[in-house]
Amino acid sequence: MTDAGTTKDALDRLAEQAVAHFEIPSRATSTLINISENATYRLDDPASGTKWALRIHREGYHSPTAIASELAWLHALSASGTAKVPTPLAGKNGKLIQTLSAAGLERPRNVVLFAWEAGTEPASDDIAGYEKLGETAAKMHAHVRAWTPPAWFERHTWNFKTSLGVAPHWGRWRDGMGMTPEIEAVFGETVALIGQRLGRIGTGPDVFNLVHGDMRLANLLLDNGTVKVIDFDDCGFSWFLYDCATTVSFFEDAPEVPDLIQAWVRGYRRFGNLSPEEAAEIETFVMLRRILLVAWIGSHSETDLARSMGVAYTQGTVPLCERYLSHFGA
Repeated sequence: MTDAGTTKDALDRLAEQAVAHFEIPSRATSTLINISENATYRLDDPASGTKWALRIHREGYHSPTAIASELAWLHALSASGTAKVPTPLAGKNGKLIQTLSAAGLERPRNVVLFAWEAGTEPASDDIAGYEKLGETAAKMHAHVRAWTPPAWFERHTWNFKTSLGVAPHWGRWRDGMGMTPEIEAVFGETVALIGQRLGRIGTGPDVFNLVHGDMRLANLLLDNGTVKVIDFDDCGFSWFLYDCATTVSFFEDAPEVPDLIQAWVRGYRRFGNLSPEEAAEIETFVMLRRILLVAWIGSHSETDLARSMGVAYTQGTVPLCERYLSHFGA
């Protein structure tokens, strides 16, 4: 559970104290943006108008090495010109990761400061925007295929076992809000079919590699035609097509989704190869993501996002399962 046993006041104190550890004015103020896996704050200097993004990591989710691995990929993406991504800023001690304590928190937290990125979140019906998302994903995937990470690189692996299987990073889908025996039965049949189809796809490096893992609209910014990709906290090793599925997170059942996915595919094919067979399998990854989010909501019930989706999201998944079973089932 995110920040279980802590209070917003404790996180606020840590954000305020963090200012002194970076080369930013002591007058900078902090404002909580959201709490999901981590707590993210906007820091503002009222005199200059400069802004920063401060991320307080959830306890126990990522090791310092895993966080450093994320930042190494950000640097590589930026240095190669592959994608516009956030720039981490070192503290006064020269380190990108600060480990800080505050009253009310049981243990120290890892903290990272980023330069603020301007831009607006794409609209959920922005066809042209989705083509740009596809282009961006293709460029990032091409980068990964050619990039050699540091020997110490460490990130989560998001395969079937760690998503919907016996060792899920985000909790069991069976613990989703509003789960009933009837819903569980439909979910179970769907999860089994997803597992079968993913087994056929396999996990070779051409299909399964380092991905952003959460390219939903909230983690994308459009700035004068440029797509910026933010929040790499869920980056790890998974199927490349999972990045497509995450773009329609939380509205997978909306009528515009097929058109948006087709726009993403068109954009992707401008810079990457995607066979008709692979494109036809995107529905499997959308279904994987949807049920994974049911699990996330169930294990993060204290967050505003989980509360806003709640039981209705679980119930709304049933028709998607039935459609998927009808399409791909025996």
